[in-house]
Amino acid sequence: MSISLAGAREAWRDWLRSERRLSGHTLTAYEHDVAEFVAFMTKYLGAPPTLAQLDKLKPAEFRAWLADRAHQGLARTSTARAFSSVRSFFRFLGKRGLAHNASIAAIQTPKLPRSVPKALSERDMEDLLEQSAAPERETWIERRDAAVLLLLYGAGLRIGEALGLTKGTVGGLLDAGQDTLAITGKGNKTRLVPLLPAALEALAAYREACPFMKALGPRDAFFLGARGAPLDPAIVQKRVRDLRRVLGLTDSVTPHALRHSFATHLLAAGGDLRTIQELLGHASLSTTQRYTDVDAARLSAVYRAAHPRAKVRG
Repeated sequence: MSISLAGAREAWRDWLRSERRLSGHTLTAYEHDVAEFVAFMTKYLGAPPTLAQLDKLKPAEFRAWLADRAHQGLARTSTARAFSSVRSFFRFLGKRGLAHNASIAAIQTPKLPRSVPKALSERDMEDLLEQSAAPERETWIERRDAAVLLLLYGAGLRIGEALGLTKGTVGGLLDAGQDTLAITGKGNKTRLVPLLPAALEALAAYREACPFMKALGPRDAFFLGARGAPLDPAIVQKRVRDLRRVLGLTDSVTPHALRHSFATHLLAAGGDLRTIQELLGHASLSTTQRYTDVDAARLSAVYRAAHPRAKVRG
């Protein structure tokens, strides 16, 4: 039975959703990237491409698409992500026997500058956490924000992991007097994360103060917005923007930077990379090793500022 390109794309989306278990945001990004690729090929070929035409695309035609993105001024990070999405789609077509294009394997992923995480100093981190409880805000919302930020920095959680916690999970932890949280992160992998006493206290304080908590079921979101709906990540992002504006911090201070700061400060205090890898839920140690660059830069700055011989010039 033949299938159209639209049908193949729908089957690919279903596979990404059910087999890869991609989040809604990531799935939308994949779909957008492939849609942009198909739109370019429609212009390039003069008509909407068929699966048979995708099967016969040459390296030059893939390079024309990449060159067009560069001509538009799109960031290399964006193009690298788009290429990854398109390659995923072609791999799916190959596995399903819908198209077998070997040309895409001849195309190199656009090279990216190696990014180094932006971590806050320990002093700035302390200031941000203290400022998070602003007196002009509602008490339970203050406590909610303090708890979320402590999970990002004190436990190294991703924002999606923190906001994905349920009332039953947190309540079970607090009621049992435990201090270790089971977190299911990327790739549906579960890791154990120890919580600091300050984080446990913040979670308990928020649970006590939240006016919607008693009406929630065990599977409902633990962190809620002002009207009782699950807390939107955008609210947390805005709160961090407000805090960095008040404290005069740079634009690199984001919710994810708190997670970077968690890892960097652990490393600076003598934590080993393998342990930090487990705490962060990184699949590869190479991802965690980026924090050595951060720490080396910090140590170099301290050395140049403090060591007597660093001030001697030949």
